[in-house]
Amino acid sequence: MSEEDGFDFGIIQDSLANSMGASIPNRSIGIISGGIGAGKSLICQRLAFGFVQNGAKVAYVTTELTTRGWLEQVASIGYDMDKRIDEGNFLLISSFGVIAEEIQEKISLTDILNSPGLLEAEIIIIDRASQILSDETNAHSLLSQLRKFNSSGRTVLLTMDKEEVDSRLLRELKNSAEVVLDLETATIGGDTVRTIAVTRFLRAAGPTQGRIGWKVMPQMGFIVDITAVS
Repeated sequence: MSEEDGFDFGIIQDSLANSMGASIPNRSIGIISGGIGAGKSLICQRLAFGFVQNGAKVAYVTTELTTRGWLEQVASIGYDMDKRIDEGNFLLISSFGVIAEEIQEKISLTDILNSPGLLEAEIIIIDRASQILSDETNAHSLLSQLRKFNSSGRTVLLTMDKEEVDSRLLRELKNSAEVVLDLETATIGGDTVRTIAVTRFLRAAGPTQGRIGWKVMPQMGFIVDITAVS
């Protein structure tokens, strides 16, 4: 699929792209929803790595880790993103800066989308977007802003903790998004089983499974777990 239609995220290390539409559509909104520990950040890290491996320019905003902590985290699962920063294909922004001191000024989603640093990016991932949405956020206004951003040829992926955002707002975002992934966890035989429920995937370039089991291994990264979903 060309960049005019979507952004490939397949890598030789795993088969996620083969199970999940092959590419994320261009000029789209993606919602990745789940509770604490569901794996929202891990999914985003895997997607970001796949995008840059396939030549896309990515801007990644984290509200949970310092830039150093984020880079150490992805390196521990085998994704070398330091090199991508040096090459100019990846921009990492953290609300905690480089070390661990949180930026005092309140940052909104609007501030992030208007950041000059995002102008060169084709894909913007905001993890976790629900943390920076105010209680007064209007769904229509937010969607209008995101669609205006899409119109410049950019794709936006937002992670949402369903406990942090109004259920009606989340429902409106999901109803309008091209890609909706709901992350689920269950304990079976003492082990935590993680599942991606592909609730919506428009303009997919390849086959899409309804449910995808997965896990992450040190230095091996993301692994599609065919035993996790019957």
